[in-house]
Amino acid sequence: MNKTSKSQTKQDNSRSNHRAYAFQVLYSLNFSQSIDCLKETYNGFLEESKLSGQDMNTFAWSIIHGVWENLDDLDDIISQYSRNWKLKRIAKIELTILRLSVYEMRYCQDMPLKVAINEGVELAKKFGDGNSRNFVNGILDAVGKDIKNGKFGISKGF
Repeated sequence: MNKTSKSQTKQDNSRSNHRAYAFQVLYSLNFSQSIDCLKETYNGFLEESKLSGQDMNTFAWSIIHGVWENLDDLDDIISQYSRNWKLKRIAKIELTILRLSVYEMRYCQDMPLKVAINEGVELAKKFGDGNSRNFVNGILDAVGKDIKNGKFGISKGF
């Protein structure tokens, strides 16, 4: 493997790329609430993606499965912070980004809050409209401050 191929593989397998991939698969949750659907979508996208790994042991799948397992808790948290916006009124792209980011903030102890927020905002810039990043940033920042202060039984630093 030459240098270009190695760096390309490393770049393709970055956590940011896995996160973007996980977002795309999780987006399907808005249309089907089935783990089998998530697996099918994951496997279908995996064949077309540049990510390596043909099994369910990737960083992307860990996010997908974690969001699936904690969906009710994540939606409850998002509801608490999206004042004047019921979950049904939040655009599907933003809701998916919020679920993914809040999952990383709440359940991934090795994920700094600031990184989870920044990655969520980057996903909003990439997949959302012009207002997405401000909406996502506002909610994630508020959730992050409360996590930092131990509101959810955990305390993490920015």
